[in-house]
Amino acid sequence: MMNHPLKLGFIGLGIMGAPMCGHLIAAGHQLFVNTVGKVPAAIAETSATQCTNAANVAERADIIFVMVPDTPDVEKVLFGENGVAQGLKGSSGKIVVDMSSISPVATKEFAKRIEALGVQYLDAPVSGGEVGAKNATLSIMVGGPEAAFERVKPLFERMGKNITLVGGNGDGQTAKVANQIIVALNIEAVAEALLFAARAGADPARVRQALLGGFASSKILEVHAERMIKRTFDPGFRIGLHQKDLNLALSSARALGVSLPNTATAQELFNACVAHGGQGWDHSAMVRALEKMANFEIGQAVPA
Repeated sequence: MMNHPLKLGFIGLGIMGAPMCGHLIAAGHQLFVNTVGKVPAAIAETSATQCTNAANVAERADIIFVMVPDTPDVEKVLFGENGVAQGLKGSSGKIVVDMSSISPVATKEFAKRIEALGVQYLDAPVSGGEVGAKNATLSIMVGGPEAAFERVKPLFERMGKNITLVGGNGDGQTAKVANQIIVALNIEAVAEALLFAARAGADPARVRQALLGGFASSKILEVHAERMIKRTFDPGFRIGLHQKDLNLALSSARALGVSLPNTATAQELFNACVAHGGQGWDHSAMVRALEKMANFEIGQAVPA
């Protein structure tokens, strides 16, 4: 790829998008970028070309990446005024890659509308948070045509490590929703376990250390349990975003006639956090909702 620089577009330079875009620039590719608000200095100070709108990005790039918060944001970027679709008119051979985490149902419709323009479409949501984006260690779950996937895969490899073509359009988003169910339920389990241990009088830090060596070990226990104990809830991944992902899970489950009772419980705990101003907290702060009900914090001294 270094011997053949590509013309790439990147729309959405937020907490995740900016470092992901940075890896593509570092790989020697020509980037055309657009974002809401000011382009971050980390990108503005590179060779990237700043475009006035998404249509301009699509006109100039052969592969266009989108990384924005939610389904309506993707729809606006793709099909709104001066959107990607407008810039794709008369094009062929290009690829649009949506790396946002959005509705699988909407994704399938977006793919059909983009493909009608003679352009291939991949949905490629990611897992790994800000740390994964910065370290290029994201897991990338892809849905779409295999030929398009193979063409974009070397670019995915600049941004992540575990890259899987799950199936057709929408299947990448379905995998991401499944990922978010597992993560939320693991956060809940770790929060309950630490709260139980602390309320029983044990040192939660030592309990965590003991559990890391056994079958209960997990990335959530390693990273988020430490956040819960140290009370470091500045976001790596905001509760508001995880809440959005669980909304996708629960609405899709209703449409499919599937019951997700524990996912619903996790969502209610996120809802409780948001009700107390915690939309911007890291999702490990789910523990605060449990602590509120118990009237006891993990770091609180146990009464004599």
